[in-house]
Amino acid sequence: MYTSHEDIGYDFEDDAKDKERRKPHPDIDGGWAWVIVLSSFFVHVLIMGSQMALGVLNLEWLEEFHQSRGLTAWVSSLSMGITLIVGPFIGLFINTCGCRWTAIIGGVVNALGWVLSAYAANVHYLFFTFGVVAGFGSGMAYLPAVVMVSRYFQKRRALAQGLSTTGTGFGTFLMTVLLKSLCAEHGWRNAMFIQGAVSLNLCVCGALLRPLAAGPARGEPAGKGAPAPQARSPGSVRSAGQEEPDSAAANEAALGDVQAPESEGQARPRRDMRALRALKTMSQLTLRVKEGCGDWYAGYFGTASLFTNRMFLAFVFWALFAYSSFVIPFIHLPEIVRLYRLSEQNDAFPLTSIIAIMHIFGKVILGIVADLPCIRVWDVFLVANFSLVTSILVLPLMHTYAGLAVVCALIGFSSGYFSLMPVVTEDLVGIEHLANAYGIIICANGISALLGPPFAGWIYDITQKYDFSFYISGLLYMVGILFLLVQLCLRLMAQSRKKQVAGAHV
Repeated sequence: MYTSHEDIGYDFEDDAKDKERRKPHPDIDGGWAWVIVLSSFFVHVLIMGSQMALGVLNLEWLEEFHQSRGLTAWVSSLSMGITLIVGPFIGLFINTCGCRWTAIIGGVVNALGWVLSAYAANVHYLFFTFGVVAGFGSGMAYLPAVVMVSRYFQKRRALAQGLSTTGTGFGTFLMTVLLKSLCAEHGWRNAMFIQGAVSLNLCVCGALLRPLAAGPARGEPAGKGAPAPQARSPGSVRSAGQEEPDSAAANEAALGDVQAPESEGQARPRRDMRALRALKTMSQLTLRVKEGCGDWYAGYFGTASLFTNRMFLAFVFWALFAYSSFVIPFIHLPEIVRLYRLSEQNDAFPLTSIIAIMHIFGKVILGIVADLPCIRVWDVFLVANFSLVTSILVLPLMHTYAGLAVVCALIGFSSGYFSLMPVVTEDLVGIEHLANAYGIIICANGISALLGPPFAGWIYDITQKYDFSFYISGLLYMVGILFLLVQLCLRLMAQSRKKQVAGAHV
């Protein structure tokens, strides 16, 4: 399958040849790899952290536009949902442009969405500027950051992904404080304008996503590998033995055609040379786009076997309800606190910040526990899920700040299982289908994030309480967990029967 020497797009694993090529590379599991982790960490801070802090802005929008809670919640949920839903489609940009440029463009688009939202005249305007534009930009910057961490790590991939995703917790804590102070000092419109400027740092993070250099990977010293035009043409790697020599010969012939008349005093205009170079660049770009689109189509529509895997379908069903139970508290907790008249205590230490801090500890501790040889990752994953759904169902029963703080701490810690999702996905579909399968899973999570907060707002508009929102979302989440658990038990029973049959034959 075609892959550029820059990156392979939406893949967490490479084919055998690519692995062999990359093994001697000095940056694998070290060197620049830790800069990639740092860049991905700040991407999580700026994107996921700011999205989890949108409850602050949700309050401002409710007061400014006087719309229903269900309608206003669509702004935040659109941004969160689109960031994840577009994941499989961002793979097309990554295959064509590479991770670095996809992330840089995403940073610009995200910042543009924040700035345009500062001029919103109504909620429907925010649907497009913040929900669609900023959300799409977030997706363009987020996915390359996850992909590049996986490309630079093999032995310590889980640790690297866990460290980078802790940026979500740090970002939630920092962005909540930042947005609250900006809204208090300058108003929500200026706060969004300033946040747009802050989001431009995504371009810096994207620039740090340096592609795995082709020269050192092949044992060639830097600067002595392929000619410059080849280095700028990742799309020609697959046919390097055929097309590139021809291209080089064509360049020499073209240069000879240009230089010969110059020696005779009949120099051609320089625009002929520029036109030749532009034509070659366009042909290379066209080839790259064509092959990138072909790989994207083959990757997502050529793996129908994923949808014949009942365990994987159960996992997708679980993902449709899981993420909303984590997102709903972030969006609606600020208003719940105000309804319970606990704003003074919450201002001292916001409940969303408690979730964020415990989310960090949860990812690290659950990751360490899952790596223990005597414990299966599925056990940790399911226990964390049951703990999270229990917290969601208990939260409406708490009406004091202390009670809410304890439940929020449990929500944050339990949600640390997100760092285990690539591992359990690989266990379901195998390493060869991991990239496509994980893309479908986060897309399902995006649908969950898209529909969850508006659903909670609509329930409040009908009942004048948030209690039923948590009960219904928690029960749906429980159904997803039980469905996943049943399929897992059936899978274990089938594996046990196969072992018994194999033992009998022996």
